[in-house]
Amino acid sequence: MSEQKFGADIVTDSLVNHDVDIVFGIPGAKIDRLFETLDHPKSGQKVPKLIVTRHEQNAAFMAQAFSRITGKTGVVVVTSGPGVGNLVSGLMTASAENDSVLAIGGQVPRRDLNRLTHQSTDSVSLFKSITNYSSEIQDPNNISEIIANAFAAANGAKRGAAFVSLPQDVDDSPVSIEALPEVPAAKQGAAALEDLKWLAEQIKQAELPVLLVGARGSDDDTVDALHALLGDTKLPVVETYQGAGVISRDLEKDSFFGRIGLFRNQTGDKLLSKSDLVVTVGYDSIEYEPRNWNKENTLNIVALDTTPVEIDNNFVPKRQLIGDLSQSLNLLAEDIKGYEIPAAGQAVLKEMKEDLAEADKPTYTPASENLIHPLDVVEAIQNHVTDDMTVSTDIGSHYIWMARHFKSYVPRHFLISNGMQTLGVGLPWAITAAMVRPGAKSVSVSGDGGFFFSAMELETAVRLNLDTVHIVWNDNAHYDMVKFQEEMKYGECAGVDFGNIDIVKYAEAFGAKGLRVDKPEDLNKVLDEAFAVHGPVVVDVPVDYTHNYELGSQLIESEG
Repeated sequence: MSEQKFGADIVTDSLVNHDVDIVFGIPGAKIDRLFETLDHPKSGQKVPKLIVTRHEQNAAFMAQAFSRITGKTGVVVVTSGPGVGNLVSGLMTASAENDSVLAIGGQVPRRDLNRLTHQSTDSVSLFKSITNYSSEIQDPNNISEIIANAFAAANGAKRGAAFVSLPQDVDDSPVSIEALPEVPAAKQGAAALEDLKWLAEQIKQAELPVLLVGARGSDDDTVDALHALLGDTKLPVVETYQGAGVISRDLEKDSFFGRIGLFRNQTGDKLLSKSDLVVTVGYDSIEYEPRNWNKENTLNIVALDTTPVEIDNNFVPKRQLIGDLSQSLNLLAEDIKGYEIPAAGQAVLKEMKEDLAEADKPTYTPASENLIHPLDVVEAIQNHVTDDMTVSTDIGSHYIWMARHFKSYVPRHFLISNGMQTLGVGLPWAITAAMVRPGAKSVSVSGDGGFFFSAMELETAVRLNLDTVHIVWNDNAHYDMVKFQEEMKYGECAGVDFGNIDIVKYAEAFGAKGLRVDKPEDLNKVLDEAFAVHGPVVVDVPVDYTHNYELGSQLIESEG
């Protein structure tokens, strides 16, 4: 006679059937049977590996990073009430940034759903506006079908988060059915052939066509197709911050013309303003609003994507070519083979290459001999990072410098939150990268404000003995990204100061290695030591942020 199965068993079986091998989360009474099953499976029972975190928000960030890095669905499991409440920022970020995450949240027993009882909350309504799918399981025999539909919604043409509420009595309930097998995802074909032929003619007739590649254009298949196209036909490419790495080293010379995001004064912005045909590839407006890069509303735009674009006053494509991006690019490549950018366009590209190189040169007078210019920190990190390493950048002033100047040549190896710009993602993302790419160091870059948003997860990194290097740009206790923009607007700042914490002592208290750069000339030596250590390392780097004002100056016209 087979052993009795409970709701928790069907949940874990459903996860296994959907190829889930890691689950992040924090337990609680309303979902404890599921955690018992994950941590103490029955003999012969297959379950995903459980990674217990220090905060539910960070568990969601880790699941998001798992999705972005692997292309699979990240899974987070938490308890009811504040447990699910703490998921909001993480799931909001995943949905905004095209990362597939399934969150399973505990819930009070069904009899208490409409009572003012301990931890009772309408969690389904809480997540409806920020996920692709939000549902509560009311019948134990429907567990697997609801989870299957949540996976499908999270992995649609526009990937994002899905939420499933699991009442305690459903988790505990005996069940008589088996978990459903995974249903193969529906596949898209290429965009309409007639439209691809039309686009090929538009490119051939253009003086300066430019590809703008975004987050949805950074998956492996699309990048392979893009590389094949660029290998045959040399076209300039501008990356969004989340599209970082789509141009490989061998294509950099002919095709890489920088990134765009946040301030409209980068080489990529300048190139787009001079282009007579902009082809967006997997670009999402949330990455960098069209009112910035198409402020004058004069650009000739065509959209290649997996899903219809959001049309606004500054983003009205001549045509939308919707379908599988890799197949569309492969067909387009055949039709434009032999095209060469005319002399006038080549002259503009030469000018833009010089502009790009000039932007990376620090021309400054340091404010203090004990502080380090941001470009010097970026250069030092660049010199220590190899292509197989993952760099996760948090949000803060450092993120602007890194996004504009740090070179990455492999997609999804430079992780940036540019949809939500969510503070605190750097350390949790780096932890996940170290787990799923164990053969290479995982690097996070944070400001002192962002680091302490999620710094409790340093214990998780130590517990798992992960090879992580956390580089903290220390500006002496300010939320500086807010500070310098307020000062540019108002001539003063408000609400940006907090107390100092000794970063080295903090790291050591968790069992990590703590290092500090005492003099600018020691930066590379300290990073040499950090990258040689096995296990988590935290490096305190004093940075000179007086040059941030240059980031917001010299705009092309001005931002709206």
